[in-house]
Amino acid sequence: MNRYLLNISYIGTTFRGIQKTVNKLEQSRLDTNSVQGCLELALRVFHPINEIQTVLSSRTDAGVHALHSTVQVDLERPNGQPYDTTTLTGVLNRTLNKQGLPIRVLSSKLVSNSFHCRYHAIGRTYLYRFAVAKDPSLEDCNLRNKAYETFIPVEEIDRCYFLQSSSFDINRVQAAARMFIGVHDFRTFMSVSRQKVSRDHPMFTVRKIDEINIRPGETRALSSSAILAAETYNYWDIEIKAKSFLYKQVRRIVGALIALGNGRIDERCLYQMLTVPSKNSWDPRILLAPACGLYLCKVHYRDTDI
Repeated sequence: MNRYLLNISYIGTTFRGIQKTVNKLEQSRLDTNSVQGCLELALRVFHPINEIQTVLSSRTDAGVHALHSTVQVDLERPNGQPYDTTTLTGVLNRTLNKQGLPIRVLSSKLVSNSFHCRYHAIGRTYLYRFAVAKDPSLEDCNLRNKAYETFIPVEEIDRCYFLQSSSFDINRVQAAARMFIGVHDFRTFMSVSRQKVSRDHPMFTVRKIDEINIRPGETRALSSSAILAAETYNYWDIEIKAKSFLYKQVRRIVGALIALGNGRIDERCLYQMLTVPSKNSWDPRILLAPACGLYLCKVHYRDTDI
């Protein structure tokens, strides 16, 4: 039996999330609405003699993308020899491409059987992309309609969060982001999970944010659309690095920062949510940042572990 680490990327728009759901009544049926289920189905082309069970390093929700995530899988060939990792990568990508799936295996690596892609990860970096209209022309102040009337490059649909805001203050956002760096109880910034076991306790909700960087971004549009997009919007990238994150923590942090930039809340509100950790401390004026702008950028490991 040999263990392989798959470095993967995917566009999450059409998936319910990365993690598969197991139906106890139909355990043999793979969940092809998930990235994990599609990968396990593709791995069947190698006909290993063992049951295929993948392990995820990170979980992403419906609509969230990944530039780099990792999955481990144990495979045993009938002759006992390991699969060539280049062949493994190529055959998986060909299989996924035939099914029209937006999943790409970046590389495959043979690792020791003691390696665990989740427990050996020392950090994860997420990127959130959003764009703010330079001149929203809000004469009728109807933001809901303006979001549909304004130009959005088709290449960016479900890849970036577009904002129509007449007074977005990015300097205020950049200054306030520093509040989140360091060790905090992020209970306020955790969405309620469907799990039966409550994790509303500091044992589970204390996390350390290592870095938050907010930088000018750029459009991913092409040709004339790129010119028009650059004229219409200011693009921004929020990059957040930590060892691990709570359920929807990144989207809640980004949503709070955007609400601050829009003037819906102030710095005192952010401070209270951080210093009085509770699901009841969440300010209802804050909107959860849409999944479409979120990317898992990198899962970090020590070189000695892999």
